[in-house]
This record gives sequence, C-alpha cells and structure tokens, in this order.
Amino acid sequence: MGWPLAVVICLVMARPKTSFRSGFVAVLGRPNVGKSTFVNRLVGQKVAIVTPRPQTTRNRILGIINRPQAQVVLIDTPGIHRATTVLERQMVAEVTQALDGIDLMAVMIDASSGLTAGDRLTFERTRHFDGPVFLLLNKIDRVAKPTLLPLMETCSKEFSFAEIIPVSALTGDGIELTLARLIGYLPEGEPYFPKDQITDQPERFLAGEIIREKIMTNTHQEVPHAIAVRVESFEEGEKLIRIRANIAVEREGQKGILIGRGGEKLKAIGTEARRELEEILGVKIFLELRVKVERDWRQDQRAVQQLDWRRQLERLGTRE
Repeated sequence: MGWPLAVVICLVMARPKTSFRSGFVAVLGRPNVGKSTFVNRLVGQKVAIVTPRPQTTRNRILGIINRPQAQVVLIDTPGIHRATTVLERQMVAEVTQALDGIDLMAVMIDASSGLTAGDRLTFERTRHFDGPVFLLLNKIDRVAKPTLLPLMETCSKEFSFAEIIPVSALTGDGIELTLARLIGYLPEGEPYFPKDQITDQPERFLAGEIIREKIMTNTHQEVPHAIAVRVESFEEGEKLIRIRANIAVEREGQKGILIGRGGEKLKAIGTEARRELEEILGVKIFLELRVKVERDWRQDQRAVQQLDWRRQLERLGTRE
C-alpha cells in the first residue's frame, strides 16, 4: 500500500534545504603584507603575481574559491598607501572601487612588524563599511606565539573586528579556518561565477602580469616600479600561443639595465615568464619582448589608464 499523496507532499516539504552561500570579500592592507599570497593560497592556483617588493599589485583582481556549499569571491587590492603619482592615485582608486558592493572585508597586517602607521591608515578605510570586518594577522610563521595575543589585544582596541585570525599565507596555517569563518558570514545565495572559474582576469592580462613579476624579481634599484607591461598581441593557436609585449620604462638608463649586456637580462626574464605561462596555460608559448622609453609615464593619466585590463578590453572591443 502506497503513501497517501498528502503525506508524501509533507515529507518532501519537511526535508531540510541545503543552503548555498556566496559573496564578495575585499582583502585590504598596506603594501607587502601578503594579500596576493593569501588569495593564491585560497584559490589553489596563481591568480595574482607575488614579489618581495611593495606595491606589486596595481589592479584589483578576483580570486574565486568554489566549495560544495559556497562560492567566495576574494578581491585582491593594491596596498593602501599615500599616493604621490598618477599611478599611485589610480591604485588607491582601485581599492575604492573594490569596496563597492562587497559583503565582507578582510584587513591583513604583517604580524612580524607589529601594528604600524600604514596599518592604522588601512583601519581608517574600514570605518565607512557597515558589514563585518575580519582582521588577519599574517606571517605568523615569523613570530613567536606569545607575541600574538598582545598584538591581537592592541588591534581590538583600534576597531571592533568580527573575527581576528592569525594566519600564514606562506605555510597555509590558519587558511582553511579563515575560509570557514568567511563562509559563515556570507549571505545565502546562488554562485556569481561558473564553478570551474577561478578569476575574472583574461589570460592576456595574466601574461602581462607574469612578465612584470619576472622583471621585478630580476631587477634592482628604481627599475621595478618604473616599468609597465602592455600585451600588444595574444594570438591563440591549438598548440601554440604567440604573445608580443612592450615594456615601458622612464629612463634610458633603466632600459639598459633591463636589457642587460648583450640582451642577457631581457632574455632571462623572457625565459622565466615563458616557462611559467606554459605551466599555467598548458600550451607552448612564443614570447616576444620589446623595451621602449616613455618618460615619466607614471605621471601620465592616459598611460596609467592603459594598464587597467578592463579598459584594455574596451579598447580592443572598439577595434573589432
């Protein structure tokens, strides 16, 4: 004898619904506290370049984390600092735009440095946000555990954080705990991106960023921050991608340093970038790099705006 229809309906309705959570989390902090390393660690793949030098990140970048019951969209932002050039003002504007429509904010500081004036400047940005704010004490692999509690107490007096979590983006300590806590604060809702997507940035932009990363790790003095990489062509074939990129510097001397004696420095940079891109994209890469001087481009509004990949896509769209 089968179940009465009314009983079947009641049983179906009584089944607990599996809630799915999704939302946007902006990761803020002063330069070089480890935001990009943190985002890459959670995503499980490189979506943002990482170097030992401050102010590496210039554009806001999305890192998308997919779990069976949640999708967390992390927004990696440029380091918060006092801007003196057009480029730096553009980076500060990127932070402001990253805070538009977010569900949660995660402020990161370097625990090995203690609480700095730069950290307090970041805290000021949180005071205008009505949602929950996390504080992540990064680089705990560099500090003795007894020093963490006083630092947490000091920070809690600066702002009423929803959570204060010690982490190490480098070793992974505290990372899964952080993710679980972030998910717990996100609203219920459908995913914003397909489950197999890990970032919103196109491969063309990532290629330019990887090239810039290799330049920053292979050069010294004033060169790293004086360079801009623009991918002029990105031709995709079935087994090969051809990439041609221009590298802008501000001085002839910087051009000489970047190229190196007999072109050895530029060749080494190109080789490192090509190998990593082949690993990330899974195909062979033909990479052509050219260096040219654009005097004081960091003070040129038009030149700075060309570094925004969203603007680049708009420009490419108008050509077609």
